[in-house]
Amino acid sequence: MTPAIFGLSGPHLTADERAFFRAADPAGYILFGRNCVDPVQLRALTDDLRSIHGRDRLLVSIDQEGGRVARLRPPLWSPYPCGEVFDKLYQIAPSSAIEAARANATAMALELSAMGITVDYHPPLDLRMPGAHDVIGDRALGADPMQVAAIGRALLEGLAAGGVTGCIKHMPGHGRSDVDTHKAMPTVTASADELESDLAPFKALNHALIGMTGHLLFTAWDADNPATLSPTIITDIIRGRIGFDGLLLTDDIDMEALGGSIPERAARAHAAGCDIILNCWGKMADMEGICEHLPAMSDATTTRLDRALAGTRIAAAIAPEHAEMLAKRDALLALTGTPIGTPIGTGA
Repeated sequence: MTPAIFGLSGPHLTADERAFFRAADPAGYILFGRNCVDPVQLRALTDDLRSIHGRDRLLVSIDQEGGRVARLRPPLWSPYPCGEVFDKLYQIAPSSAIEAARANATAMALELSAMGITVDYHPPLDLRMPGAHDVIGDRALGADPMQVAAIGRALLEGLAAGGVTGCIKHMPGHGRSDVDTHKAMPTVTASADELESDLAPFKALNHALIGMTGHLLFTAWDADNPATLSPTIITDIIRGRIGFDGLLLTDDIDMEALGGSIPERAARAHAAGCDIILNCWGKMADMEGICEHLPAMSDATTTRLDRALAGTRIAAAIAPEHAEMLAKRDALLALTGTPIGTPIGTGA
């Protein structure tokens, strides 16, 4: 198996993609809006991916946080709020915010499971920092580390209850970024002592089954390499200080924060200690190059991947509990006066 997650070019597999994926046997796939036309098409696509490999528990992933980071959107799929909404509720009623987050994530997972999706890159545990770039912004669950951990825990639990595995991101913390990593490399000059607050939510949830690195340069730890490419940060900080022993993915290696060719980036990230390389854009030349530059998946990574997918479920349709979870969430969020939107029906 190739230790990579690949994107797809469109709503249906091309003949070239089908042949390549069968031969490369990647760890999994990531979906974007270009792959998601409607529920019937999307479920057919994910079923097709599973048929290639003969694995029911295939890593089929998506970025579905809610708010501005949502690949599945109304009116064909239900609306979900951004992290800031739960932050605001937490200021009024912490326990209600935790319950709302858990219900929201369960509803989200029930919908994703019916689409054949097993992994959601959610929740972000990055702190909201004053003056930082808004690449995180309203996606954050708050500025207080323990609040972020509490809401993040509820989101992980809710996703798991609905049959989907969550992913904590972006280790060791993206909140201080002064630029968008899609466009440039952020340099974080905070001291090691100051960065303890950034690590705290990840430490609290270090039992998560999947985690993702961030493409940020932390001068206190490694002045030469961003986290994704830094053996020091991955070994000493993510695996060591944070204590994370789950499946470690890169953030998308196509981002302009990183230099060199896509295959070179993949090789460096893998050599630095990342288990899986995330490559989102479905460009055949890049995917072929990644396969040429990466070794076969290690036994340790295979164990982590199997563990991450063990609790996932593929549902035949969206469960009736979906509507109940949305109603529970909305009743709790009504305390903030924030409208969420009208949920769709429960059919797949």
